[in-house]
Amino acid sequence: MPPIPHLRFSVPNMLIVIVVTAMLAVLTGTQYGRLDAEDLVSRRNGPANPGQPPRHELGDPANGQVVFRFETFGNERFWTDAVRLVEGMTAAGVTPFQALRLGLHVDVDALDANLRAQISAELAQDPSGVSSPLLNDPNATVQLLNANAIIGLPTVDSNGDGVIDVTQGDKAGASCTLCHAITDGSVLNLETGGSIGRRQDGRAPHTLDFGTLVALGTNSRAYYPVLQLALDANGGNTLGRAPTGLTELSSEAEVDAYLTNGNFYPIGMFDDTIDGNGDPMHNMPLFRQDLAFPFGSEGAIAKLDNFSNLVYTALLDPTTVTTEGGRAFVRKLGGEAAGTEIANDYEQVLAATGVTGFPYVEATPPADPALAGTEEFPLGVRVDHTKLIDMNAYLFALDAPPGERGNRRAVVRGRELFRDSCTNCHNVNQRRFVPTFIVRMNRIWPGDNPVVLLAQREPPLNPILDTPGNIFVNPINIFDDKMAVVNASLRGLPRGTALPLLLDLARKPVFLHDNSVPTLERLLNPGRGRLAPHPFYVGNPYERADVVQFLRSRDTDRRREGDDEEGDRDRE
Repeated sequence: MPPIPHLRFSVPNMLIVIVVTAMLAVLTGTQYGRLDAEDLVSRRNGPANPGQPPRHELGDPANGQVVFRFETFGNERFWTDAVRLVEGMTAAGVTPFQALRLGLHVDVDALDANLRAQISAELAQDPSGVSSPLLNDPNATVQLLNANAIIGLPTVDSNGDGVIDVTQGDKAGASCTLCHAITDGSVLNLETGGSIGRRQDGRAPHTLDFGTLVALGTNSRAYYPVLQLALDANGGNTLGRAPTGLTELSSEAEVDAYLTNGNFYPIGMFDDTIDGNGDPMHNMPLFRQDLAFPFGSEGAIAKLDNFSNLVYTALLDPTTVTTEGGRAFVRKLGGEAAGTEIANDYEQVLAATGVTGFPYVEATPPADPALAGTEEFPLGVRVDHTKLIDMNAYLFALDAPPGERGNRRAVVRGRELFRDSCTNCHNVNQRRFVPTFIVRMNRIWPGDNPVVLLAQREPPLNPILDTPGNIFVNPINIFDDKMAVVNASLRGLPRGTALPLLLDLARKPVFLHDNSVPTLERLLNPGRGRLAPHPFYVGNPYERADVVQFLRSRDTDRRREGDDEEGDRDRE
């Protein structure tokens, strides 16, 4: 039975909880009937059966930090030679201040003493940075790239002369930190953009305008499989936020118009599928990954190193789609006709734009050919396994940021309300691993009413289902686009959503993976309606404010979370 959105026990009385739950079990035949009183008491701090995430291989965390920050596995050739990002940034005269407005972040510790001193002196005169000569000089952007100071855009000594200089043949690629790191803003912080300061790995850059960044490249068409497409195999129809899709004949201007449209590719989002759908999701944090499971909001991937490998072999160099393994992957996802069309059209785009020498990612096939197409080798190749498990170790141990120190009494009240209302799915204590189950689509979104777009896929994948809509027509229906093609059925599980870590929420400007809810207060407000995504509400506005304070205070450090010790001590 779907949960009743407004059902909440205003008084934390365990006898009432046990009696009412037992009655529901008798009436509905749900799993509650199999729980005893002890189970029900412990259930107030989280789901009774949270599951167990798989064990991960863990390597060297120190090297994992280097991999996370700077490793490209060769994708600098894609971003420099195919997308031609550096060429485009240079031609457009992008200044450091404009880069900051795009949501990019600058590592101050990577700058030499003279550059740091100059920035400090100019910001002392104008703390906003608007009039800073250096921050408004396009040549300074080149200096930042050469210093490896722009987080997520590492520059490689491609010509091997021992000096990094993007004006002399060296290349800039993309690393994990582009979408999973910021700075502390200690030098300069733009409220709706990026910052200059010391690195803070693992934190989501909520203001990164990734679409516009790609559009700066003089050949953004090279990003074709990750764009929202209209395929002949699908009758020219498209799936995503935009009402129309792009094709292999779309011009550079048309592709840029899609990427720079804030309705189609919103700020703070990244499209992490090569399925031809326009389904960007909000950037996620990557700290304390020992507590996370599965990986990807759709719950498709069981292990972090496999998720990282997919990012490198598909998303940061999509030219792998044109290989035998890449073609098999997109056929598996979208069906024979659509998958073949995406790969063939992509080859046509690359040829038309003069892109050669691909794929660029440095990856190898499995020793056992039978492993090609598995989670470990989804496109038939895998980057260096040792580096992947080194990054596992770093991200498993990477501290989460502290929660917001709000009104302690409100936090305690909010915690009790959360226990009574939200622990069918979520843990009270964020020092425990996230429950591993998938929340079915019709439960997380009662308004789900999908049509069948492809009835049969290779088992265990489910049919391709989608509730029709776009940003202009039934925009609420965008919610399930992310799970239409790529979803947990890759692991034999239902179409739905995975559960997130409830951490660093005070920084988060929007909620749900599709950016559809502007605040935590709005997320919990019954005014959104009973058919909205995540329709689990707190009706009383004062109690709702307490739950918001509780959620914004979540932490993984008990020393900072004294309010949560009572009642949780025996459950860790």
